[in-house]
Amino acid sequence: MKKQKRGQVIHLHDKAVGRSGRTQPVNGAVPVPKTRIITITSGKGGVGKTNIVANLGISLSQLGQKVMILDADLGLGNLDILLGLAPKYNFSHFLSGARPLAEVLVSGPENIQILPAASGIDELTALNTEQKSRIFRALDSLIAPLDFLLIDTAAGISSNVTYFAAAAHEIVVVVSPEPTSITDAYALIKILSVKHAARRFKLLVNMAADSRESTDVFRQLTMVTDRFLDVAIEYIGFVKYDRNVISGVKKQKAVRQLHPDTDASRCLVSLAKKLSRETMPVPPDGRVFSFWEKISRDKTDK
Repeated sequence: MKKQKRGQVIHLHDKAVGRSGRTQPVNGAVPVPKTRIITITSGKGGVGKTNIVANLGISLSQLGQKVMILDADLGLGNLDILLGLAPKYNFSHFLSGARPLAEVLVSGPENIQILPAASGIDELTALNTEQKSRIFRALDSLIAPLDFLLIDTAAGISSNVTYFAAAAHEIVVVVSPEPTSITDAYALIKILSVKHAARRFKLLVNMAADSRESTDVFRQLTMVTDRFLDVAIEYIGFVKYDRNVISGVKKQKAVRQLHPDTDASRCLVSLAKKLSRETMPVPPDGRVFSFWEKISRDKTDK
């Protein structure tokens, strides 16, 4: 097998498909995976990213979509805490070999499925190549029936964050109106573009006062990316600042559960409807990859 450059994501789009139910290409056509895999990430912590993921998953499920959320903040996961869940197992049990990934899976609000992360386990904050491959192979047997797999990464630019982002079909960057959040979002997009060849991003502005403030954030970010990076950023909307979100966090309930008609909830429903109407994005070269086909660097490249 030809060696790949260190850090490169390998695209194995010509491989035969197996357990997931996808079929071999017919007459040269590439089969399109059914499950849309969306990584939701941020350059800076504190922008409400995990809240977005939880409430978006609930909103999608309420629209009839089958949804799973992977808490990919593997060393400091808190999605289960945010939703008031008490899972018996988490990702550390899978990676240690104690439990198969299917036994780690728990049910959340509105029938969403959740793969909870561990908390306070430092060695999970930087997965090695073998661990990443194990995760993707195990996901193969779980996500085939799904419409959406949402991946909630840690904030920042760690190797875990950039890898889970680069491996997904779509990358949503969550940003708040704070200048530091905009700056850190640019840094994350730059690293994903330069080191992982990511070219397309979606931008969601959280905790905005109104649409005018959110579009101004989009303008500020794209002024810089258009000048220095070869990327395309799509503005997909905003979630209005809403005190009811904080109330939900304290009660360990999603705002979509506690206050379904509040400002933030309406924004999240609008976003879910937008995503549900979209089809699987197709890259410029016309090739669509499944999650586990975008493997980390070749094991032969040591």
